[in-house]
Amino acid sequence: MPNAPGEHRPDPISAALLAAAAGGDQAAWREIVARCAPRVFGVLRGQCGDPELAEEIVQSAFCTVAAKIGSYVDDGRFEAWLFRIALNRLRDEERRRRRHAAPTEESVLATFAGPDRAGSGRGVASDAARSPGALERSEEFGALHCAIEQLSPADRRVVQLRHSGGLSFRQIADVLDEPLGTVLARHHRAIRKLRDLLERKP
Repeated sequence: MPNAPGEHRPDPISAALLAAAAGGDQAAWREIVARCAPRVFGVLRGQCGDPELAEEIVQSAFCTVAAKIGSYVDDGRFEAWLFRIALNRLRDEERRRRRHAAPTEESVLATFAGPDRAGSGRGVASDAARSPGALERSEEFGALHCAIEQLSPADRRVVQLRHSGGLSFRQIADVLDEPLGTVLARHHRAIRKLRDLLERKP
């Protein structure tokens, strides 16, 4: 679910931490993974609707980063580099899968299940057994998820990088290789459309 405007953003990965990881400090590397992996996973899961594929791509992306970090020269764009690797890897894998198999009904349904429920094994029956407040929150999340699915792929990607990935607009521009103004306009348009869709919800 998109976070409120002006909320706290994750602290950037420092040059010192990157230098330590590049020098073979395993504790530094584990800290980088712990801070970045959940955010990368959130964006990928939002893009593909498949938690298992998202996890696979996260692992693949971090393997690539681990192999290259020894020669990485920090320019303040580490997170943009990481997210770009992950999104490119996801795009390539989705293309490969489309060439080899048609989407299954289960994978289509997973797209609409939402991050909290996709792959969790929980269904409507178990939701009904939860507290009324939890059920209401689940319904609100479902409405938001469906609204996000109605955004264009480009707008949805910006929203997810911003609110699931926790990236700044400048970082998103680096990830997508687009002008900052374009990213800002897409985010503004996407948030406005989400608000309109949710306000129209009965």
